[in-house]
Amino acid sequence: MKLLIVAVGLRVPDWAQTAWDDYAKRFPPELKVELKAVKTEPRGSKTLPTLYAAERQRIEAAIPRGTRIVVLDERGTNLTTQALATRLTSWQLGGDDVALVIGGPDGLEPEFRQAAHERIRLSDLTLPHAMARVLLIEQLYRAWSINANHPYHRE
Repeated sequence: MKLLIVAVGLRVPDWAQTAWDDYAKRFPPELKVELKAVKTEPRGSKTLPTLYAAERQRIEAAIPRGTRIVVLDERGTNLTTQALATRLTSWQLGGDDVALVIGGPDGLEPEFRQAAHERIRLSDLTLPHAMARVLLIEQLYRAWSINANHPYHRE
């Protein structure tokens, strides 16, 4: 199974890339993690629907057909780490690859959010996008470690 993280925004600070790389290499071969960063639509004088449509097109182009789509959304289901571990097991048993989508500065197009298979939230706090990427991959690794009885997670 593959976890595909699709994130709007091509550049992140060095610390975020270093943290991402560190967690990404920890995953076992049977659970691959891949990041596909897509270009943020330049804001300028464009309307919000125009921005959403351009970013949605890039997001959809990055996700292979048949992939389960899970969007990160501030109004999504709030999960504990243990609940994320249970969800990860469910995704693995389902057999499909999973794309977790992080929106751009204005979030994700409402229709895209609603069409997703699932909507989850990382925090009640508003997070910078670079921090969201790092938090997401750390929590996915932690979820895997719980399921694998790896000592990374401690109760």
